[in-house]
Amino acid sequence: MNLDNYYSTRKNVFERIQEASTATKVLMSLLMACFTGIMAQIIIPLPWTPVPITAQTFAVLCSGLFLGKKYGCLSQIFYVVLGVAFIPWFGGMTGGLDILLGSTGGFFIGFVIASYFIGLITEKYAKARNFTRMALIIGIANFALIYIPGLAGLALWFSLTQGTAIGIVDLLMMGLVPFILGDIVKILGAASVSKVFLPKN
Repeated sequence: MNLDNYYSTRKNVFERIQEASTATKVLMSLLMACFTGIMAQIIIPLPWTPVPITAQTFAVLCSGLFLGKKYGCLSQIFYVVLGVAFIPWFGGMTGGLDILLGSTGGFFIGFVIASYFIGLITEKYAKARNFTRMALIIGIANFALIYIPGLAGLALWFSLTQGTAIGIVDLLMMGLVPFILGDIVKILGAASVSKVFLPKN
């Protein structure tokens, strides 16, 4: 395939996704939720924190890229709601309300917000779909929109279960610092997906 065909095919596929029927977009959102659940099973547990390293964030970041703000966000709502209701596809094949109310509950909220933000930028600004700009946008989504509610939820969980407030350094060591390197890899991976698969005009 030459470059002209590649660019044309990339644009046509993207436009077909954007112009798909509501039912098709809802189905794609459900499939992305399934992909998030599959990626959540790639786990590296850490002994000093209840928050494990997982690959699900990569799926979260990609959901906004491919499905846009509305249906990317919907995919993560599906992931959370169905995981609470009856599908054990959270990390370690777990599910239920106790997971949402546990140490990682705030991160689930962040997933929904981050997917919406990435989808909003992807839809509105075609020039933002290159590698450098998208890496910056995805980095903001990851480290601000996912981690702020995630760390807030972790701090609340710790306070309720341990009966004492957690210090900021301990909170960052439990919920942020061990994940930075892996998150950078996922951010760069998602930015690469944007560069390869999304049209720039």
